Amino acid sequence: MKIQLNGRQVLTAASTLSELLHEQQIDAACVATAFNGMFVPRTQYDSQLLEEGCQLEVLSPMQGG
Repeated sequence: MKIQLNGRQVLTAASTLSELLHEQQIDAACVATAFNGMFVPRTQYDSQLLEEGCQLEVLSPMQGG
């Protein structure tokens, strides 16, 4: 299926957010995610189903000042 990941179109076989992060080699413990503009708690990564055309933002925290 085709989804939007951080503003770019991605073709994925993943069905959940957790599977997508693994597929994209993103460490789930080090990111925050939003699904169609809504924050997804890490505890829901395994149950958050992906759907055709959905928009995901995956962000890594930054330090500094």
